[in-house]
Amino acid sequence: MKTSMKDIQQGIVSNMRTWQKVENASTASTGRIMEETENPIIRLVMEIIQRDSQMHHNVQEWIADSLESKALSLSPDEVAGVWGMIEDHIAIEKKTMALAKESLEAIKDSKGMLIQAYLIEYLLEDEAKHTRMLEKLESIKKGMYPYA
Repeated sequence: MKTSMKDIQQGIVSNMRTWQKVENASTASTGRIMEETENPIIRLVMEIIQRDSQMHHNVQEWIADSLESKALSLSPDEVAGVWGMIEDHIAIEKKTMALAKESLEAIKDSKGMLIQAYLIEYLLEDEAKHTRMLEKLESIKKGMYPYA
């Protein structure tokens, strides 16, 4: 028997709500770790993870809401209205990635800079994620404008 669209949507909503509880546990866990340490490196990493978990919770809320009640839309006019600025931002993200790569190259053979390399690698991965998100937004745009 084929699963209905409504059943699939309800399953995703349920999954998002469960996932939100996991993200809440992650936020609480990172908070406890930060309370227990004075080490600035550990605190910084926990803060990064905590903020990501909070953002994940927000995205999961959007997904669940979009399937339960609030239809999400993105019109071609809305995309077109800001596309030039998005292209400018893609260039900014690529510049930040270049700076991160340049920094990693500069310290690759240096002893005693493991923490700095670790944090720069994190920044590079995050900037690469931003670039991928924007590029996927471009593929959505192209789906709206087949000849764009």
